[in-house]
Amino acid sequence: MIEIRAKLKIPRSAYKVEVKGRLELPFDSRQKSRLRARLASGEEVAVLLPRGEILRGGDLVTASDGRVIEIVSRPEKLLHVETRDLAKAAYHLGNRHVPVQIGEGFLRIAEDHVLEEMLRKLGAKVSHVEAPFEPEAGAYAGGHQHQHDEMGHGGKIHEFGHDHDHDHKH
Repeated sequence: MIEIRAKLKIPRSAYKVEVKGRLELPFDSRQKSRLRARLASGEEVAVLLPRGEILRGGDLVTASDGRVIEIVSRPEKLLHVETRDLAKAAYHLGNRHVPVQIGEGFLRIAEDHVLEEMLRKLGAKVSHVEAPFEPEAGAYAGGHQHQHDEMGHGGKIHEFGHDHDHDHKH
């Protein structure tokens, strides 16, 4: 069994990297530092990451045999929330410590009938979708972070102090 012990810390575009495998996981598994899983090829892997390391869709990790493996966010059952008052809905979800994906004009959370009812009572339009789940890392995730939505959903979370051609107006 191969082991995955490290995430590549460089932007994917920095080097020509040949990806030799795919590991598709739901968010719940991508936030665990220790787990057994199977690559898309069926090969068993052990993920042994430092505590607190969260894998995001598109991340690249290195395997004990030298291969570079791409992490893929497995689509999962989510609630897609739209409302004129996203801040109020986000406040109530955050108050319950629920992982929340924030998009342009929407929130997404894991399916939960109790939270669905609460959001509907707040006046939100709630629909069921199946999509990759990329919730916010949270205020205590380490470093000053912000989100880019380069893929049209979820986006990547990374630290400031990186080299690229856009400005940061915060």
